[in-house]
Amino acid sequence: MSRILCSTGAILTRRNNRDYTQLRTIVPQMKCDGIEFMMYESWYAGHIEALKMALADYSVPVFHMTKHIGERVSLGQMEEAVPLFRADCELAVDIGAKLLVLHLWSGRASDQHIERNIAAYPVLRAIAEEYGLLLTVENVLCNTRDPMTHMRALADAYPDIAFTFDTKMAAFHSQEEALYKPENAWLWPHIRHFHVNDYAGGHMDWDNMSVKALGKGHIDFDRFFAFVREMGYTGDFTCEATAVNEDGSIRYDEMNASLERIRKETRE
Repeated sequence: MSRILCSTGAILTRRNNRDYTQLRTIVPQMKCDGIEFMMYESWYAGHIEALKMALADYSVPVFHMTKHIGERVSLGQMEEAVPLFRADCELAVDIGAKLLVLHLWSGRASDQHIERNIAAYPVLRAIAEEYGLLLTVENVLCNTRDPMTHMRALADAYPDIAFTFDTKMAAFHSQEEALYKPENAWLWPHIRHFHVNDYAGGHMDWDNMSVKALGKGHIDFDRFFAFVREMGYTGDFTCEATAVNEDGSIRYDEMNASLERIRKETRE
């Protein structure tokens, strides 16, 4: 049965100083089956043991790697990307995660030199496999092309690659409908994880990028969940929609409504 996860990125933000010690009061109020832990580069120095303690009581099946890994790859700085990747793998193992979510391209460089990112994938995957972890590549934002184009190139080059498919990322590039098209059936077997988030902006609307709770944007989730059921997907789902107020408090009702919608739709 699919697990319904909440991303720590949705509940630990700059508004509450990304204070992971608050997880002990936040997580028990979330109607989720576990959490997807999102790593930040600022936590590497001096926080690792404290992070392990803060996460010790929770199920953390998914680890979202720091976005700076993909940024380093995009800049051609593999000598910096690889140590970050290894550090994330080590922490992922220690907190019990099994699946990694990677932004293979990221930052201002994004997909401007996509050949670097495609070439880096087997190197990073081999490291993940050393730790017994499944590496998935997410369909993240591009500033040159689009994620579907790059995912197809990756699937052609590495036929057993695994992807995390994010509904908001797809909608940003007007590709949420592309998921359902028969000509994109090549993609379906590669999807091993879903991020389920809404989006209220237009095509590549850089001024309107916020991740919305389900029902707060224009994504047709009735169709999405019907398709997911039809394709026989049995993996996990993560909600990343930020639910933190200006004062750092959590909008529990809003987050739990999204989690319950996912649960209802995937267990009918």
